[in-house]
Amino acid sequence: MITAENIYKSYGDVQILKGVDLQIAEGEIVSIVGASGAGKTTLLQILGTLDRADPHYDTRLLINNGNIPGLNQKELSKFRNLNIGFIFQFHQLLPEFTALENVCIPAFIARKSKAEAEKRAKELLGFLGLAHRIDHKPGQLSGGEQQRVAVARSLINEPALILADEPSGNLDSESAENLHHLFFKLRDTYNQTFVIVTHNEDLAAMADRKLTMVDGKIIS
Repeated sequence: MITAENIYKSYGDVQILKGVDLQIAEGEIVSIVGASGAGKTTLLQILGTLDRADPHYDTRLLINNGNIPGLNQKELSKFRNLNIGFIFQFHQLLPEFTALENVCIPAFIARKSKAEAEKRAKELLGFLGLAHRIDHKPGQLSGGEQQRVAVARSLINEPALILADEPSGNLDSESAENLHHLFFKLRDTYNQTFVIVTHNEDLAAMADRKLTMVDGKIIS
């Protein structure tokens, strides 16, 4: 699913990633832990094609058979939309839209019809226990419900890879635990691959593998 070799990233004179190598299999749930500033989020942004690794190293990045460094910006945007789903600490829902409309947005970007997008969105919201909330706007939902809407949005285009950055960091303990178990249910149901950056030791320990980053490198 993911092959990453020699991933370096600098901002000005500050080197954030210092030669990261990573192999992740299809259907695997991998957690990445480490102190703030270790490079976890930067690595996740590069894996998510939201940023590019520094080009002057012998870098390889293959995701779901896509050769990421070889894609131009337009190709990269299309690849990201169809192959990668994102879950963030803050749900990033648009407040003026309903749960259903928020979930449909990536499908509309992929030029899917309204009927097709809404059918898939309703299926996902039902799977996540939100069938009765599809017409509610984010302000009418609890924090846990908002995050489940964000999860549904990440799944709408049936991506092979889900990237999560502190997904339970803004939730109470019960909602966080429910979300953690949901990831495994999703993996078992849809065979998605998950890479999760987290400070939550319980979530990190549940993963198939826990990787630790220190000073821009994966050490274990």
